[in-house]
Amino acid sequence: MDDRMRERIEAALKGVDAQYVEVRVEESSSSTIRYRGRDLEEIGRGSGLGGNVRALAGGGWGFASFNDLSDLDAKVRLAVAHARAVGGERVELSEVPPVVDTVPPVLGKDPRAVSLADKKAVLDQYVDIMMSTPGVQSSSVGYTDGRRHVVFANSEGSYVDQERVDVNLRISATARDGTEVQQSGISLGSLGDFAFVEGLGDRAHEVAEKAVALLKAPQVKGGEYTVVLDPILAGVFIHEAFGHLSEADQIYTEPRLQEVMKPGRRFGGAHLNVKDGATIPRPTLRGSYLYDDEGVKGGETDLIREGVLVGRLHSRETAAKLGERPTGNARAINYRFAPIVRMTNTFIVPGESTVDDLFAGIEDGLYVKNWYGGMTSMEMFTFSAGEAYRIRNGRVEELCRPVMLSGNVFTTLENIDGIANDLDMNEGGGCGKAGQSPLPVSNGSPHIRIQRCLIGGA
Repeated sequence: MDDRMRERIEAALKGVDAQYVEVRVEESSSSTIRYRGRDLEEIGRGSGLGGNVRALAGGGWGFASFNDLSDLDAKVRLAVAHARAVGGERVELSEVPPVVDTVPPVLGKDPRAVSLADKKAVLDQYVDIMMSTPGVQSSSVGYTDGRRHVVFANSEGSYVDQERVDVNLRISATARDGTEVQQSGISLGSLGDFAFVEGLGDRAHEVAEKAVALLKAPQVKGGEYTVVLDPILAGVFIHEAFGHLSEADQIYTEPRLQEVMKPGRRFGGAHLNVKDGATIPRPTLRGSYLYDDEGVKGGETDLIREGVLVGRLHSRETAAKLGERPTGNARAINYRFAPIVRMTNTFIVPGESTVDDLFAGIEDGLYVKNWYGGMTSMEMFTFSAGEAYRIRNGRVEELCRPVMLSGNVFTTLENIDGIANDLDMNEGGGCGKAGQSPLPVSNGSPHIRIQRCLIGGA
C-alpha cells in the first residue's frame, strides 16, 4: 500500500471526537487445493480488499467493517456513533508507545511464486501414494496458502504496515476392513515457505500404513496409566487445556476463572515452565509476528514459572482492567472482526531429562502421539490421541487403537513428573475462538510424562 493510503487514513483520524480510534486496511490473496480420495474437490485462487474502524467513545466500543475505501471519513464517524450508542462506564486502555514501522513477510520458498498447476502436481503424488496402499479406502488432502497485507493506524500516532504469508497442509488416510474403520493423518504448516510441502512421499506412505495397521491393533482397557506424550500431543494439550484459560478477556468476565487463574497459584513442580510469545521460540513460526492487531509489539510472556502461575495474555483493554502489562496478544482473523485476546506460540519449556529417561521405570504404561481433536470446558478436558503404543518395562512396544485422555488440567499439570529436553513445535491447523477460525498459531512441547492420567478408548 502506498503513501496515499497513509495520508487518507491519517486525515480520517485527525480531529475525531473520540477517546480512541483505530483503522485497519487489509489486502489478501490465497490459493486452495482439496482432494477427497482421488477426486479433486476444490482448486482455485481468491483475493480480497477491505478494512475496519474500531472506536472507543462514551464508554462503548463501536466497529464498522467495509470493502469500499472511498469514504473512510464516513466509516470513522459511523464507528464513533456506534460506540456512543453502546455507551457505558469509561473503558481504559493500557498505555503503549506509538510505533511507526514497516514489516516485510518472512519468506522461504515463496508459495506465490509456485503455479497452481505445480502445487497440484506435488499433492497428486501424495494422493496416489495413499490411495495405492492396500487396505486404504479413502484419503484427504487439503492445502491452503494465504498472503495478508495489513496497514494499522490509530489516533495515538501509530502506523504499522505488515505483511505475512501462511502455508498449511493436512493429509489423512482412512482404512477399512469390513465394519472396522481407522484413520491416520498429519497437519503441517509454515510461515512463508512452500518447501515443507515438497518431499513428503515417505510421510504420506507412513500415514496410509498407519491407518491400515490400526485395523488390527488391540484396544486399550480404560483406566489410569502413566503416559508419555509426544511434543505434538503435549503441545495441543498445553494450548487447548491451559492456554485458553490464560486469555484475559475470558478471565475478567468469568469470576470463577479470576479465582482459579490467580497469579501466585501453584500448578505444578519446579520443573514446569510454560511460555507464550509472538517472537519465541523463533520468529519464523506460524504464530509469530512483530506487532499484534492493536499495534502492540509481540514479545514473550511467562505463564507458568517453576510451577507457579505468573502471567496472563492481554489486549490493551484487558491489561488495564487487570492492572497488568499488555502482552501483544490482540489478534483478528481478518478485517471483518475486531481483535480479541489470542495465543501465539504456546509451549512447555524443555527440561533436563532425555526422552529415554521418561520411559525408564514404566512397567505398564502408554506412549501417546499426535491428535485428532478434543474439547475443553473450563478446567476439564478431553483429547483424542492419533496413536497409542504400549510401554512395558521401559520399552515402547505394540501399536494400540487410539485412546482418549481426559481430566482436570490443573491436576494433570501437577501430575507431570518428567519433561524432556527435545522441544518441537506443531504448526499445522489453526485455533478457533468467538467465531474467528482458523487463526495461525503454533504450539509445542518436549516429550512429557504424566502420572495417573485417565485413559478411555477412542
